[in-house]
Amino acid sequence: MADRTGKFAGDDPFEIARRWLAEAETQEPNDPNAIALSTVDADGMPNARMVLLKEIEAHGDGDGAFVFYTNYDSQKGQEIAATGKAAFVMHWKSLRRQIRVRGTVTREDGAKADAYYRSRSLKSRLGAWASEQSRPLSSRAALVAEVAKVTARHGTDPARPPFWGGFRISPVEIEFWADGDFRLHDRFRWSRQTGAQPWSVVRLNP
Repeated sequence: MADRTGKFAGDDPFEIARRWLAEAETQEPNDPNAIALSTVDADGMPNARMVLLKEIEAHGDGDGAFVFYTNYDSQKGQEIAATGKAAFVMHWKSLRRQIRVRGTVTREDGAKADAYYRSRSLKSRLGAWASEQSRPLSSRAALVAEVAKVTARHGTDPARPPFWGGFRISPVEIEFWADGDFRLHDRFRWSRQTGAQPWSVVRLNP
C-alpha cells in the first residue's frame, strides 16, 4: 500500500511490532512490554488484565507469535485452555501508538519456558510456586508463610513448576494504530491469509 510508509513501513508485521517496542523501551517510563490481555469465560463474559509480553517471535517469513508466561491454573490460563483464543492491546502513551492482536493460543511448555523461568529472580521463581494464582487468599501473611515453605522445600534452584509456563499467541489479525491530528488516526489491519502472501493489509477509517 502506497501510503504505508514511515513508522508503518515493512512487509513483516512481527518486525514492525519489534521496532515499535524497541522505540517504546527508550521512552516509556514503566513496563513498555505491558499488554492488556483479554480472554472469555464459559459464559462468554470477557476478562481483561495486564501482563508482560516477554517475546515477539519473528521467523523472517511473515510468521511469528507473541509470548507471555503465567500460571496455567490461573483464570486466564483456564480460559485460554478452554477456548484456545485470546486478544490483547499494547498501548504506549509516549509514542501515541498501539497494537491490537487477536489469535489462537498454544502452550510454550518446553526448553524456552525453562530458560525464561531460570532467568527470573530467585524470589520470583519461588513466588511462582507459592501463589495459587486467581484463587482466594486469606491474608498477605498466609502468602508470605507459603513462600517460606516452598523456599525450604525447593531451595535456591527451584525447577519450573509444572503448572507454570508460557503461552504463544499466533495472530489471525494485527492492527497498528498511530495518533493523528484532529482524531484522524492512522490504522492498518493485517489479516492472516493462505497462499503465497501470508498477510493482507488494509487501511481503516479512524
